Amino acid sequence: MATPEDWRKSSYSGGGEGNACVEIANRTTHIAIRDSKTPARATLAFPPAAFTTFLEALKSPRPSPR
Repeated sequence: MATPEDWRKSSYSGGGEGNACVEIANRTTHIAIRDSKTPARATLAFPPAAFTTFLEALKSPRPSPR
């Protein structure tokens, strides 16, 4: 389980209180992700390689809808 100090927000977390994003925590065997607006709720966990693939997919350009 990640402790509160393990979680970090993206530098793109938005204005105001900066709670319009997700937070991540690096663990030994996985990367944990949670919604910064509701940190006590469920988290997602990815093996490091799958998380890297996930981030690369988010960064890749999407074709426009036809």
